[in-house]
Amino acid sequence: MHPLPRLLALCVALPGLAWASPAWRVTVPAAEVDRVAVVVSFPLPAGAPRTGLLQDSKGLPTAALQVDPDGTARFLLPRLAAGQAPVFTLTAVPSEAKVVESVTSDRQVNLLVRGVPVLDYWTAEEPLPNDKVPKKFLRSGHIHPVRSPGGVVITASYPANHLHHHGIWAPWTKTEFQGRKPDFWNMGDLTGKVEFVALSRTWSGPVHGGFVAQQRQVDLSAPTPVTALNETWELTTYDVPDQVPMRIFDLVITQTCATSDPLILPEYRYGGLGFRGHDQWNGADQATFLTSEGETDRIKGNTSRARWVHIGGRIDGATAGLGILGHPDNFRAPQPLRLHPTEPFVCFAPSQLGEFRIEPGRPYVMRYRFVVTDGPADAALLEACWQGYAQPAAAAVTEI
Repeated sequence: MHPLPRLLALCVALPGLAWASPAWRVTVPAAEVDRVAVVVSFPLPAGAPRTGLLQDSKGLPTAALQVDPDGTARFLLPRLAAGQAPVFTLTAVPSEAKVVESVTSDRQVNLLVRGVPVLDYWTAEEPLPNDKVPKKFLRSGHIHPVRSPGGVVITASYPANHLHHHGIWAPWTKTEFQGRKPDFWNMGDLTGKVEFVALSRTWSGPVHGGFVAQQRQVDLSAPTPVTALNETWELTTYDVPDQVPMRIFDLVITQTCATSDPLILPEYRYGGLGFRGHDQWNGADQATFLTSEGETDRIKGNTSRARWVHIGGRIDGATAGLGILGHPDNFRAPQPLRLHPTEPFVCFAPSQLGEFRIEPGRPYVMRYRFVVTDGPADAALLEACWQGYAQPAAAAVTEI
């Protein structure tokens, strides 16, 4: 649906809507490239409305506004052409509609956009697929399933040929810690494990919703298990009212040393953020790949460096896929890729470029945006999405 009817529907959903006299002008700076899903932010001035809508020059509602607890106001523009610097009027409305919802159960956090499920995050151990799978593979602290706008589940968890793969997850593989070599990825070896610890915060709103969770990577190879890394997952899902339906969510993972010892990460082909696709994408010819450099051959794309990568394919007759966009501030960006030769597996693996360390007092941060769509990969759309992610807008706000 076009953005305008959806925003008009938002206005209707806000009971007791009363248009206030315009008092604030919001100007979005231009960029030299086309951008999609541009998050615009600004510190909310004193006296400005905390709940409101952005109106265009014709007085029509264009975007909803959401204010974070720290006073940062955010709204999202579905598309922004190169050189375009739109100007909006901020108008107060009396309440916020929860367009993006974060719903907590005893096992999961569920993210929904306009009542439609987008993804689930596991706060408890996800049940094993059958009683033949050893309990040592039980896992929490990962995202599965992820659904396309059309409702197609595109992730897999506990796949038969790699029981330790789980939708979206981020353990390290080849490591050195306190003289030992725990593997937090290959859980079947029982030398390392990733665990959910606590849910710090969830939120819902007219523009975005999400959660902040605490996890840990535990060294099981020590005489007594010891936590090597503490990590924070902050996931934000946005409503993107666009003519091309898409689901967009950002994931920021911050890892800190849990002891006075570093976690050493020797050169290795994978480890870090990983994605496991649907079981129907299994096989050398069942999944499609596309990188920001135009590479579609998964063998040639393996170990290549890319700003973004897309994986997709057919599931029960429908085509869907996901683009993973790496932030330009990520360590060793653009990061190298691990593309499995026969399985639907993608990993951004900075360890391919040589050893590095996560040092005490120096947090290691990973930032990624996920773009989920129905249909085949669209290179122009994905590049514009990456530009929107890499170049968010800091708006100028003036009182009228």
